[in-house]
Amino acid sequence: MLFARDPIAGKVKTRLRQILDEETTLRLYTSFLKDSIDKLFQLQDIRRLIGVTPSLSSGFFDPWNEDPGIEIFIQQGEDLGERLRDTFAQQFSAGCGKVVIIGSDSPTLPMEYIERAFASEKEIVLGPCTDGGYYLIGLNRKLVDVFSGISWGTDQVLEQTLARIREQSAQLELLPVWYDVDLPEDLRFLKVHSDLMVQSGMQVPGATVHLLAELKL
Repeated sequence: MLFARDPIAGKVKTRLRQILDEETTLRLYTSFLKDSIDKLFQLQDIRRLIGVTPSLSSGFFDPWNEDPGIEIFIQQGEDLGERLRDTFAQQFSAGCGKVVIIGSDSPTLPMEYIERAFASEKEIVLGPCTDGGYYLIGLNRKLVDVFSGISWGTDQVLEQTLARIREQSAQLELLPVWYDVDLPEDLRFLKVHSDLMVQSGMQVPGATVHLLAELKL
């Protein structure tokens, strides 16, 4: 499952407005979304979902509404913790045995890490981010409530989540660390990283790499 924001100009990736204009910032975020959705389709034998907040008013997701291979829904809850908890609860109630959610801010995230999350037998899987958050969270067969008392949007998210996991004595698998793209320095790193990925023949996030080639950072 992909958790995403509805791509509306001025409402996404606002911290990148220090170096990008509003239109380019929106184009960048939609490229992140396209590459993240592409990752969902690389996975086999799963249900694919996109959870969007706060609405679907942009029309960006309309083409996927016609695709029987993916389901789109609007996230429910006042903050990210409530939206995550509600989504996991809904999917387990629907009979899912394992649910893995990724964010839309890590376009270069290796497929291997997502596959490892599905292969894990632990109760909870986390993919830690260098900014103190996480790029992936997965639960196995039951809801482990690690979403309360978290300072969402800060560099304390991962640390506080790990504390909640310890409090509940839940079995944890921690994936390799990766990075989100939120700040200007993150975007500059992404451009260097993606250029090197292309040169070394690695699989690259196509829409994002195409746009980055236009930017002078």
